[in-house]
Amino acid sequence: MKITFFGAAQTVTGSKYLLDVNGKRLLLECGFFQGKRGETYEKNLKFPFDPRTVDAVILSHAHIDHSGNLPNLVKQGYEGPIYTTPATAMLADIMLQDSGHIQEADAEYVNFKRARKGEPPMEPIYTQEDAKRVAGQFARKEYNQEFSPVDGVTAHLVDAGHILGSAAVVLDIREDGKKYRFWFSGDIGRENLPLLVDPVLPDKPDYLMMECTYGDKPHSDPEDAYREFRDVVARTIKRGGKVIIPAFAVGRTQELVYSLNRMFSDGELKPVPVFVDSPLAVNASKIFKEHTEYFDDETQKFIRQGNHPALDFPMLTYIQNVDESKKLNERRDPMIIISASGMAENGRILHHLANNIEDAKNTITIVGWQAPYTLGRRLAEREKQVKIFGEHYVRRAEVATIGGLSAHAGQDMLVRYAKAAGPDLKKIILVHGEQDAESALVKKFAENGLAPVEYPEEGSSLVLP
Repeated sequence: MKITFFGAAQTVTGSKYLLDVNGKRLLLECGFFQGKRGETYEKNLKFPFDPRTVDAVILSHAHIDHSGNLPNLVKQGYEGPIYTTPATAMLADIMLQDSGHIQEADAEYVNFKRARKGEPPMEPIYTQEDAKRVAGQFARKEYNQEFSPVDGVTAHLVDAGHILGSAAVVLDIREDGKKYRFWFSGDIGRENLPLLVDPVLPDKPDYLMMECTYGDKPHSDPEDAYREFRDVVARTIKRGGKVIIPAFAVGRTQELVYSLNRMFSDGELKPVPVFVDSPLAVNASKIFKEHTEYFDDETQKFIRQGNHPALDFPMLTYIQNVDESKKLNERRDPMIIISASGMAENGRILHHLANNIEDAKNTITIVGWQAPYTLGRRLAEREKQVKIFGEHYVRRAEVATIGGLSAHAGQDMLVRYAKAAGPDLKKIILVHGEQDAESALVKKFAENGLAPVEYPEEGSSLVLP
C-alpha cells in the first residue's frame, strides 16, 4: 500500500490522504485548507490527483478541515461512496452547505473589488448547490459495523470522542499475500470532556497514523479548563462587559453551552443572557439534541437530575435571523456571545469582534487551536491592532486563551493512545500537526520506547508494509 499525503502534513489543516491498495484508490478525508487567502483558494480549487480515479472515500468526522472539499471532489467527477457515521453524515451535510454559501459570498465580495479594478471575476470553489449533492453519496456505517470500501480491505469505524459521530478508521488489509492492520486516528478526543464518550484506543494495529496537533502541550484536566472559563466569564460580567467567543459551530459550541448550563444550574454564576449566533451552530445543536445516545454518562446524569436538556436553558437564545444578530451589537448589558467561525475568518463573529474589540470591558475568549495567518491566531497572540473587513481596529478588549477546552488530545493522551497500540506496532505516522508539536511528541515517544516515527511532508508518499 502506498499512502500519499496531500493535506494536514506538517501542518494542521486540509486533511487529505490517498491510499493506493490492490490497484484501487481509497481517499481518507477531503478537507478544506485554511491559511493565507490567495494560497487557500488555489490549494482548494485544484486537486493534486484526478478525483475520477478515486474508488472510495472514508470521512472521519464533519469538521471542515476534514470534510470541506468534498463538494469540489464530487463537482470534479468523483461518483463513489463516502463512508462515515450517520451523525457525521448529518452534520457534514449542513456544514458543507454552509461552506458553499460562504464560498459564494466570498466570491461575490472579491468580484466586486475585482470589477472596480477591471479584473476578471473569480468563481467560487463550489456553491451551496454543489454541496447539497454530496449527501447523496454518503454511505452511513455505525460504529464497529464492518464494510469493504475497496478490494482486499475490510474497514470499521470506532468512536474517536472528538465531536458527535467522529471516528477513527480501522483498515484490515490483505495485499500481495500479506495481512496487516492500519489504524487512522482522525482527530483524537480527550477523556472526561463534556457531552461525549471517551475515545476508543487502538487495538493491535501494525501501522498507526495519528494526529499530533497538541503534541507539545499536555492539557490540564477538563475541570481546570471549566473553572478557568468560569473565571473569565465572571470577571468580564463583573466589569459590565461582553464575552465574545469565536467557536466552531460543531462540537465546541455545544460543549460551551453545556458548560454554561452547568455554571448557571449549580449557582456558580449569576445567569446572564447567552446567545449562540450562527445558523450552522443552531442547526448542529438540533442534531446534537436529537442524538443524546452519543452523550456520556455524566451528561446523561445531568439531564436526569436537572430534568432539563443539556443544550437548552432559560437564558439561552439560539439566533438565526440576521436582524436579531445585529441587535446584539446595540446592547450594552453583560452577555455571552458564541459565534462562528472558530478561527474568526468569516461569518457573524467578525461583526461581533468589530463592534466589541475596542472596548476594554469586553473579553475575546479563544477556546481552540488557531491556524497561522488567521484572525484568530492574531488575536491569540494578542496583537494590538488587527484588520477586520479591511478596516484597522485597536484591540482594547482583554484576550483570554483557554487551551484546556480543546477537543483534541493533549500530549499526555497522545502518548497513551500510541502506547495502547501494543508491542507489535511497526511504525507511527504523525500527521495534522506543526513541527514544534511533532518534535516534542517524538521525544516523548522515544522515552516510552515506541515504534519508529515518520513525519511526512505534503506531497510525499510512504509505502507499507
